[in-house]
This record gives sequence, C-alpha cells and structure tokens, in this order.
Amino acid sequence: MILGVPKETKIKENRVALTPDVVKDLVKKGFEVVIENGAGLNSFYNDEAYTAVGGKIADKNTVYASDVVLKVNAPTAEEACKMKKDAILLSFMWAGTSPDLVDACCKAGISAFSMDAVPRISRAQKMDALSSQANLGGYKAVMLAADTIGKILPMMTTAAGTIRPCKVVIFGAGVAGLQAIATAKRLGAVVEVSDIRPETKEQVESLGGKFIVVKGDESIKMEGGYVKGVSEEFLKKQQELVTKHVKDADIVITTALIPGKKAPLLVTEDMVKSMRFGSVIVDMAVEQGGNVVGSELNKTVQKHGVTIIGEGNLPSLLPMNASDLYAKNMATLLLHLADKDAFKWEMDEDITKGSLIVHKGIAVHPAVAKAVSA
Repeated sequence: MILGVPKETKIKENRVALTPDVVKDLVKKGFEVVIENGAGLNSFYNDEAYTAVGGKIADKNTVYASDVVLKVNAPTAEEACKMKKDAILLSFMWAGTSPDLVDACCKAGISAFSMDAVPRISRAQKMDALSSQANLGGYKAVMLAADTIGKILPMMTTAAGTIRPCKVVIFGAGVAGLQAIATAKRLGAVVEVSDIRPETKEQVESLGGKFIVVKGDESIKMEGGYVKGVSEEFLKKQQELVTKHVKDADIVITTALIPGKKAPLLVTEDMVKSMRFGSVIVDMAVEQGGNVVGSELNKTVQKHGVTIIGEGNLPSLLPMNASDLYAKNMATLLLHLADKDAFKWEMDEDITKGSLIVHKGIAVHPAVAKAVSA
C-alpha cells in the first residue's frame, strides 16, 4: 500500500502529516511512503531526513495518486479531485461544517476518515489528534500572552518593592484550558477558571487554579465528552458571573468550542472595555467565530486599550512537536484500520464507524449523510 503525504497549503500551516520517525516505523511495517518535496521543511524536517528512513520524495501529482493520502488539514476540492477513485483520505475534515468538502470526496469516489471525528473512547486515546493539538495550543496561548503583556507573571520581591503576580482568567477546562492553567501556574500567575461543567472543578483545583462556580442547567447538552449545546440564557448567566473576574484580569484566555457550531460568545465588548489598559486576551476559538467580541482571525488587534490575539492555528506555531504528535496519532489510526496490504473495513467497529465520513463515494457518517442526500 502506498501512503502519500502532500505539503500543506493552508495559510500559516507549518505542520506535516508524517514525521521521519513515523515514516521509518511504517516502512518497517511494509508500507511505501511518498512525501511531496519540501513537505516537512516548515516543521524542520528536510527531504533528506525522509529518504534516510526509507521514504520517497515526489511531486504533488504523484503523491495525490497514492492509495492513501495523509494530511493535517482537509484537502481543497481541487486537491480531492487529484486523488484516484477508491483511494482513501485521512485528515482533519470538520465534515459537519464542510458540506462542499464532503461533496467533493463523494464526486471523486474516494473514502475519507476524519481525525476530528475519532470517538472519545479509551482505546482510541492514542489516535486523539484533537487532544494532542489542543494541549500544545493551550501552552502556546499562555506563552503568547506572557510575551505580549508588559509585565511579568510571577510575584517578585525586590529591594524596590514587591511586584504582584499576574491574574489570568481562563474560559474552559478542556484539554487546552487545563494545559493553559498548568502553564500559567508554572509561570507564577494567579489563575481563575470558568467552565460550564461542574465536574471539571476537581481537575482545575488539582492544577492550582481557582474554579469560578456557575450553576448548570438542563440546557447543557453533552455527547462523547464534548459540549454539544447550551442555551443563550445560561451563557448570559455565565457572563454576568465572570464579568468581575475579567475586569480584574491581566490576561484572559478563551477556549470554548462546540463541535459543528459557531463558538459561543463569552467576552462582550463591555467586558473588554472594563479591563485595565494593557491587558491581553487570547481567543483560541477565533477560527470558529470566536469567544470574544472584537477578535479577528490571524490578527492581533487593540480594542479599548486591550490587546486581543486571534491566532487561528496555535499548534502550528510549535510545528516540530505538533507534527510529531499528529503523526503518531495518525499512524495509530491507520494501523488500526489497515495493514500493509489493505483496509479492513469493519463498518460496525466503533472507531471506524465514528471516523469514516465518506465510503467509496457515499457519505455514510450520520452527521453528514442526511445533509448530502437532501
């Protein structure tokens, strides 16, 4: 079986789907791996690093003619059309909000697995690319904020007086939020955290954060470990409670996402106005509409004296680690689904059923099948 790794074409994307170490392992298992020339350069892996472990360097068209195409970001419709009929795609797809991509895969007659649709079950943990990338994103969000704000994060006692520690408020205690808590605490900040799930309180406190309690209600819908929905009334209640905390914060980091939907608005313009001049906000949800009024995708802007960072792809700013983790996630999923000769196509198996979006030109995942057939 030939595996193809194209160079990522999305703006500001520095990651690559497979790293040399993972290519080496896959070659040993009998796969042939073809990498587009220069695909790993932005992750600091040159072509020689791939050829040294048995990979082959080729042009884009040759790579897309492979039996299996492995990517970080979903291909464009034009790229999907380059794939041969009955070929297989593995990448992030965000299929629930990407009907054009699903349609392109159907028209190309390929099968497509989405890395963001891998179910959150214990035996799929090593395939969980969302978590591995979110972990890095949470770390980088704090580092960006620390680099931007005009003061230090820890308390410091000097002969001239004592410097008080920065106060960091974090919205969301998922994977990204928990890593942001841990990073901010390591840097010496005082950390307060808001999350709509009361069960996260123990995790927050175990990392040294203070949990801002917002009483939940029946509007909160959970599915597979993710928040699937929450009422506007509850979000308003949450905003009212955390307004005082945001006003006193030096740094605010927002991480709230709802898969398949626009990110919930958590920080209003009035809340931004209330913050001290020189404060910093990092909106980690900016690519899905943003948690913060005034944040702009892939831009750092100033609103009412507050710097708002809207970096849409934080893991890409740590491309060596991000590519390494993603490649291991992807290889684990691939080896679960196939051997060197063929895919198993165990259609009722949980991981296959959860991550398979299109099968031989037909949309099969419940999240997209109805929309495509309508």
